[in-house]
Amino acid sequence: MKKEKKQEGKRNLFAYFISYYKPHKVTFILDMLASLVFSLCGLFYPMLTRQMLNDFIPNGMVLQIVLFGVGLVGIYIVRACMNYYINYCGHVMGVKMQAAMRSDLFDHLQKLPYSFYDNHETGQLMARMTNDLFTVSELAHHGPENLFISSFMIVGSFIYLCTINWLLALIVFAFLPVIVLVSVKAQNDMNAAFDKSRQETGNINATLENSISGIRVTKAYANDAYEQKKFEKNNSGYVMWRSKAYKAMGRFSASMSFTTQICNAVVLIAGGLFCIKGALDYGDLVAFMLSISLFISPVENLLMFSEQLQDGVTGFKRYVEVMDEKIEEDSENAKDIEKPAGHVRFEDVSFSYDGNAEVLKDINIDIPAGKIYAFVGASGGGKTTLCHLIPKFYKLEHGMIYIDDLPISEISNRSLRKNIGIVQQDVFLFTGTFRENIAYGETDATEEDIISAAKRANIHDYIMSLPSGYDTQIGERGIKLSGGQKQRLSIARVFLKDPSILILDEATSALDNATEVMVQKSLFELCKGRTTLIVAHRLSTIKSADEIIVVEGGQIKERGTHKQLLEEGGSYKKLYEAQYKEYDEAKQI
Repeated sequence: MKKEKKQEGKRNLFAYFISYYKPHKVTFILDMLASLVFSLCGLFYPMLTRQMLNDFIPNGMVLQIVLFGVGLVGIYIVRACMNYYINYCGHVMGVKMQAAMRSDLFDHLQKLPYSFYDNHETGQLMARMTNDLFTVSELAHHGPENLFISSFMIVGSFIYLCTINWLLALIVFAFLPVIVLVSVKAQNDMNAAFDKSRQETGNINATLENSISGIRVTKAYANDAYEQKKFEKNNSGYVMWRSKAYKAMGRFSASMSFTTQICNAVVLIAGGLFCIKGALDYGDLVAFMLSISLFISPVENLLMFSEQLQDGVTGFKRYVEVMDEKIEEDSENAKDIEKPAGHVRFEDVSFSYDGNAEVLKDINIDIPAGKIYAFVGASGGGKTTLCHLIPKFYKLEHGMIYIDDLPISEISNRSLRKNIGIVQQDVFLFTGTFRENIAYGETDATEEDIISAAKRANIHDYIMSLPSGYDTQIGERGIKLSGGQKQRLSIARVFLKDPSILILDEATSALDNATEVMVQKSLFELCKGRTTLIVAHRLSTIKSADEIIVVEGGQIKERGTHKQLLEEGGSYKKLYEAQYKEYDEAKQI
């Protein structure tokens, strides 16, 4: 799987799909053999019926009738066993293939760059991971066996019909083009509607994921009716397109049934005339009538299989679309770094998300190891983008960033990020316990290391006050915790990681003053001995920074210490005075 998914250029979808059968070759071969036996057993009943009607019954051959009946039961037992194997082992094979694809997709998603997630909704990706791969697994299991069984039964039953009466067989065969034309027309309408309904399913997933994640905001604004309206819009779209698909399916089913029934009527009339003329006896006519379904049913199944094929192919194409997304890759000369001193240097760095409007322009900054540099300015100025370029969250195309004079392009992504700690305003915590979330900073950490990190982040005492201590569940995204507790938990995670470079992106801007003071103590401890970049909104928190850089419109407008910038009387002083004016006004309210 790994080699396949890393290939360059356009994939051969068929070869790529077939590659997932390789680990299950034995099961697949046995499944096809079981399908062959299953199909052969299906031909015995009309053959035995013909023999009984033409020979055994007219001649009163009781023993032969009993023996054939017992033999028929034996055949049905074999057929039931084959059916069991096809449905059980075949489905398990399909599920294992689905699991392999899901595993490959999850692995691939982990390696995709930030830019991919900027442009793709979580719900849509979940739909590809679940709904689409389910249709692929159904195709993987049912596709080959349906194709094999139906094709074998069509050929086998037609040959058998010809042995009874070739003229009647040709009459049946003449209906085949009509059946195909009726099916193709209905299938085209059906496929278009099913494709659209699949997209609507993705939209429903996206809306649902978004609404559930933001349920507390919804309740706070009493906007449940608005969310319901958004959901119903997608839900109604799904119903509309699914209804169109089922309408086409209904036309297909009704047309196929009508065509089959007309075929039976024509054969009955023609066969009756043949019997009158002596060209056919009654036993053969009955056997022929029983055998028509052996020919028509697999034709219908084969035509209906095109729906499953369409669903599976579309699902696989959507899967491959993601798998073909270019992953983050290290350069050929990239190497691991162990524990850098933390000297960071930006040299002529410019950056654009879309290749047009530049978010950063000619940034040159030299941050000595162990120093604290703060970045301030209006929202959208490029501060966070500047920090996100250091761990290579986005590909740098103009200029270069150096860590200890080594270009980041020559440092492996994994080792670079292992040495960078990030504390953001919007803390993401995983569903689980305090221990699991702290240990995310170093998955092999000992209990002592976890407790030490919690103590340094000033959250150990709170954790120990809980009945289950470090085994306490924090809820989805830490919903059971306050904002300050979430931040201190994320700080503990970084303490455990022990990075050389620290990025604090508006880490305390969402906290109240009392909580901010508490978190600031933890952050102050965290910054000791580390190169620290602080993106700050509250200027009071960065007074002691070694250098403050004002970023406006993607460019550096001012730089210096807090005191120097106030004395210069530029943008920083205006920001500082405006913030304190707001603070004073807020106190008067």
